[in-house]
Amino acid sequence: MKHFFKNTLFLLFFFSIGNINSQSRTKFNFGSDWEFKREEANANWEKITIPHTARIENLVVVNQFQGTCLYQKKFTVSNAKNKKVFLYFEGVMQEADVWINDQKVSNHKGGYLPFTVDVTPFLKSKGNTIKVKVNNEDNPDFLPGKPLKDLDFNYYGGIYRNVYLISTDKLYITNPIQANMKASGGIYVNFDNINKNKISGTVKVHLKNEYATQKNASLKCILTNKESQKLEFKSEEFTVNANSDKEIIQNIEVNYPKLWSISNPNLYHLEVQVITNNKIIDTYSEKIGIRKSEIKEDGYYLNDEKLYITGTNQHQEYPYLGYAISDEAQYRDAVKIKNAGFDLVRMSHYPHAEAFLNACDELGILVMNSLTGWQFFGNETFQKNAIQDIREMARRDRNHPSIIFWEASLNETQMSESFMRDAAKALKEELPFPNNYSACWIDNDNYDIFIPARQHGKAPDYWTKYNKGNRKIFIAEYGDWEYYAQNAGFNQTEFANLKEEERTSRQLRAHGEKRLLQQAYNFQEAANSNRKGAQTIGEANWVMFDYNRGYSPDLESSGISDIFRIPKFAYFFYQSQRDANVVLDTKLVSGPMVTIANNWTETSPLNVTVYSNCDEVGLYLNDVLVAKQKPLINQNSDQLKHPPFIFNLDKFISGTLRADGFINGIKVVSNIVKTPEKPSRIELAYDISSKPINPDSPDMIFVYAKITDANGTIISTATNEVTFSLAEGNAEIIGENPVKAEAGIATIILKTKNLKSKIKVIAKSENLQLQNGSDLVFNLSSQK
Repeated sequence: MKHFFKNTLFLLFFFSIGNINSQSRTKFNFGSDWEFKREEANANWEKITIPHTARIENLVVVNQFQGTCLYQKKFTVSNAKNKKVFLYFEGVMQEADVWINDQKVSNHKGGYLPFTVDVTPFLKSKGNTIKVKVNNEDNPDFLPGKPLKDLDFNYYGGIYRNVYLISTDKLYITNPIQANMKASGGIYVNFDNINKNKISGTVKVHLKNEYATQKNASLKCILTNKESQKLEFKSEEFTVNANSDKEIIQNIEVNYPKLWSISNPNLYHLEVQVITNNKIIDTYSEKIGIRKSEIKEDGYYLNDEKLYITGTNQHQEYPYLGYAISDEAQYRDAVKIKNAGFDLVRMSHYPHAEAFLNACDELGILVMNSLTGWQFFGNETFQKNAIQDIREMARRDRNHPSIIFWEASLNETQMSESFMRDAAKALKEELPFPNNYSACWIDNDNYDIFIPARQHGKAPDYWTKYNKGNRKIFIAEYGDWEYYAQNAGFNQTEFANLKEEERTSRQLRAHGEKRLLQQAYNFQEAANSNRKGAQTIGEANWVMFDYNRGYSPDLESSGISDIFRIPKFAYFFYQSQRDANVVLDTKLVSGPMVTIANNWTETSPLNVTVYSNCDEVGLYLNDVLVAKQKPLINQNSDQLKHPPFIFNLDKFISGTLRADGFINGIKVVSNIVKTPEKPSRIELAYDISSKPINPDSPDMIFVYAKITDANGTIISTATNEVTFSLAEGNAEIIGENPVKAEAGIATIILKTKNLKSKIKVIAKSENLQLQNGSDLVFNLSSQK
């Protein structure tokens, strides 16, 4: 190993590649200019762009499309001499047959993991045509296996993730899934001996030589941090035999590394160059992070700091569009998870999009990566495919610093002992280094940690008294089913007068303050209970966003935000659990917070709940102090970092509630709620969650029409029908239109095609006018 660098006064590292020429790989988004039709009577070809869903569904999905779709596209590939050409499909739901120039070249089963097609032998020098036949009908031979009508989520259809056209030299770095080798293929990065002063590790690179002659080559690995400091590592020259492959392991060291953490998710850009005859013939790049993840006798540690992990579960669907969303939309969901106060997300119940994992890496969100599955254990073929999916999931995702746990098991499924043994073994073979922790919902010794749902235990202790030596437990789901089906809750005296539908955590925003406060209380109570377990290292609530299910003709509404990503009261409970002194990137929400969980109307509770991470909160009614007090600590809040504040008012007086948050006696944050008056206008807004709309490719954002009074206060009971229209711009309105407002907000999805010019959206409703007589206009320069 040779280690080249030069110090300057500013501690910058520079490198030079001398007279080396570059002729490396190309990677192009292959998503434009496709044609599509469903295989049904009188279907016509329509022009579409990938990602694409087989059918736009209703908000509440009933009888989701299942069947066969056809895709086709004409394309050209130039200068293909001594080149390899591949098509990389990130995800097709769920069986795909691929033809190039009428020759069948691939069949792939399974909708949540990628596959690569080597199209080199089938290309013509001029025009080429690709055809893809996609089927998403029930199939018990591959995951999830269970019929859609019985499934606790929807899996939609189509080529719903990105497709890329990749061109390389005939001596190239392989794709890890296509190579199909244990703990190999592509690039595999591992760091050990990690401390703040120095780390060491390896970069394993798998090369394939498809020339008819042997090739001499060398590797150069370049690490670059966000300050553009660079480190270079160069291998000795080696030989790859003709029509053969070779693994090269490059040792690396970094002094004073910038470690990846949940508050400072430092990333390095790793570029691996393949050099022959002083020419760069291939390059492969990834963002990686350096962090130390350990389970010790007394808990979980990240970079030698103990951490109780607070997380959530997420399904990757959008209303109407299902899974077919942009990389930017994936990023925005990750931002919302982090802003809600969570530091982990569980991939329920399948591997999520690569863009979402990249966002978790960038934002500092820990991940439990999960095998596809829910309450289904199939035949021998199904089990074989499940083991292969574990391998492919590990190969796709092993370099993500965010992933700390691997759910290499079928969720809530009675698996055989032999299957669990083989599943855990497969994961260990793919991830042979220490501290890659396997997880299972069954307490099975083949796995490193036990991840039950809270409802799998018995009240009132659930899992707080779990004791199996020093084995650790992570509560993978809580706050929903135990309240929905088991009449859970420690405060039964207060719950005595609640109707069944009022006890549950499944609450739409339209259900009103009382029921939304009950949902938040259920989560609070369960989270507090979880923390009493001596062996519990963390938790993930159920769930982040409302979602559709195959087995039920309604929305599963235990999300702390609704399906349009609008927060409920519970969202602010979780946000308050992040300490006020935590400082995150400016694109995220952090620091002191205070939120009044009350709409302050005549029917609002007089016991006013305030969520805050401050020491004290003062509540004012029409600028008159009601009380200044500490948080309420009792048996259902005594384990929380920041219990809620409860203020008892004697009577309702119309006006303004103001909550001021104090730390060490100093006011640091405020929140106000005003009694709504008569609805009089529409206020338009849109959400980009710190990720601007893609100017070149299709993207989608939520556009909200808020029904307000003259002061801008949302009318939480408003159900006005709102009609949206596009007055200008290259975009499309997705969803019901006109649409009724829910709890004062009507929502559509605006799908942009590109943002080269401004887009103007207008919303109208009877007897209401737009705020200041204007409409919603945005372009690249106006995005916030």
